Formats: sequence, structure tokens, C-alpha cells
Amino acid sequence: MREALFIKRNAEKWERYQQVRAANADEQAERFITLLDDLAYSRTFYPQSKVTRWINNIAAGIYQKIYRNRKERYNRVLTFWVDELPIVLYRNRYALLLAFSFFLLSLTMGVFSSASDDSFVKSILGEGYVSMTEENIEKGDPFGVYRDDDKFTMFMMIAANNIQVAFRAFVYGIFFGLGTLWIMFYNGVMVGAFEYMFFSRGLGWQSILVIWIHGTMEIASIIISGSAGLVMGSGILFPGTYSRRESFKRKVKDALKIIIAMVPFFILAASLESYVTYRMSDTFISGTRAGGGLPVWIGIVILAFSFLFMFWYFVWFPRKKALMKVKEHHQTETCMLIPVQE
Repeated sequence: MREALFIKRNAEKWERYQQVRAANADEQAERFITLLDDLAYSRTFYPQSKVTRWINNIAAGIYQKIYRNRKERYNRVLTFWVDELPIVLYRNRYALLLAFSFFLLSLTMGVFSSASDDSFVKSILGEGYVSMTEENIEKGDPFGVYRDDDKFTMFMMIAANNIQVAFRAFVYGIFFGLGTLWIMFYNGVMVGAFEYMFFSRGLGWQSILVIWIHGTMEIASIIISGSAGLVMGSGILFPGTYSRRESFKRKVKDALKIIIAMVPFFILAASLESYVTYRMSDTFISGTRAGGGLPVWIGIVILAFSFLFMFWYFVWFPRKKALMKVKEHHQTETCMLIPVQE
């Protein structure tokens, strides 16, 4: 069939598909299938023709509408956690890497500073807290600080404090990310000094089992919250092809999604600290499991699961999701909608 005849027979249909909205989903799907048939024919016999590009554009528009409508039928919350947030995390993965690296460097500095200066731990953690911990160690209850009769009040205070730290790390990102890095630095040094206090007294292994039951999720969440602040700061410093204002607006949206997503993790970490950590601390009272202390293997399982889950969801899964999106886009371009040459 000559190209002119092919166009004459189908032009009215293509114009209608392009200008008149489909009455329902079935009609939209039928249009899409019809266009794919026309596109395959046109691509075979008129590969360099403008009509091929025209059909391709119409089909692409319909496909995007079908895909968008299908996505909107998903539960919004589920879509956020399964699709939206992982892509945001992958797009800003270098901010997370920087936040983690800076925190780790700060933690190392805290350890070495504590080892070289006996007064450093007290200057960072407070003389009252250190003295109380030393008294607990002498009494054979090194982690007695986690034992509180009013568990709910303890939970509320811990959750509120951690969320406050996270939002501060996020908001301080507006100062070109420098405020966020300061929060990362201070908390890293504090954790380093805190752990050194126990390792220097031969309680390193016990401190890991007790403190990091909740600390794994808590510290990871603080680091990720810090990455949100760095994301916001990068919108000001590195606008790329956008105007600085537009770049900042885009990055703020990404950063808000990250910081809001961290709230449930802070609540869960506070729950572990208030209702589980104290039971693991009972395990090490005078070297025996007393007062309902948990077996060591349970602490190991909780700690390992927390670490693996945080790594899986915030590092591995975003990468996998991004690769799936790229593959899906590639298949759409090369298989369903055949690209045309200019």
C-alpha cells in the first residue's frame, strides 16, 4: 500500500484518538492495540516517514495515560513505600553515602579522642551521666540506665528526642548542608565516646548486644535524616540545569519525603529501647540472666535483623527498584513503542 493511501485511510482515526478522549478504559485499550498495529505497519514500510513518528507519539501518550491510571489505583501509602521513596533514595544516594561516611569518621574521632584524653568522655557525655554509669558498673548493673519503671513515659521522651534530632539535621541543611554536617559530627563523636566508655571497661561485647538492639535502627535513621538535610543543601549549591530556586524546590520535596519516612523508624527504635533493651540489660547483671533477662541469641537476632533490614530497604532495594524502572522504560521504548529516527 502506498503511503498516501495508508494515511488517507487512517488519518481521521488518528486525529480522533489524539483529540477526543476515550469513553472508558476498554476503548482506550482498544485504541492502543490498534495504534500498535498501525505503528508496526508504518515502521515496516515507511520507517523514515513523519507519519511513523506521529503514530508513535499518539500511542506513547495513550500508554502513559494507561500506566498512570493503573498506578493511581494502588493504595497511596503502599505506592509511597514501594515505588516513590526507593526512587527518591536512589536519586540521592550520594547524599546518604556522604552522611554515613562523615558520621563514621566522626565516630572514629570520638573513639581516638577518648582514648587519648581521660576527660574527653565526660566533656561529651556529661560528668553526671558518666558518674552514674560508673556507679552502675561497680554495682554489677552496667546498663541500669535503661531500667525505668515508667516505660511509656520513657518511650515518649526517647521518640520525641530522636525525632527532634532528625528534624534538626534536616532543617540545618538549609545552611548549604554545613548545619547538617555539624549534627552528624556531634552525634558521631558522642557515639564514639559512649562506646569507648564501655569497651575500655571490658564491656564492649555486652554494650553492643544491649545498646545496639535499638541503636542500629536509631543511628541509621539519624544518618538517613542527615542525608535529607544534605539533599536540601545540594539543591542550593548544585542547581545543575535548573534555576537555583527550582533546584531548591525539587530537592526540598525529595528531602521531605525522606525525613517523613523516618518517623516510623524512630518510633520503632524508641519502642525497642523502652521495652526490649532493658530486658537485655538484665541479662548482664552480675554476669547472670536475672529479672526476666533475654537470652543472648535473641539480642543477636534482633540486632542482625535491624541491620539487614535497614541496609536492604535504604540501600539495596532502591538500587534494584531504579534498575527495574530503567529496564521497564527500555522495554517500552524498544518493544511496545518502536522508536523512530529523526
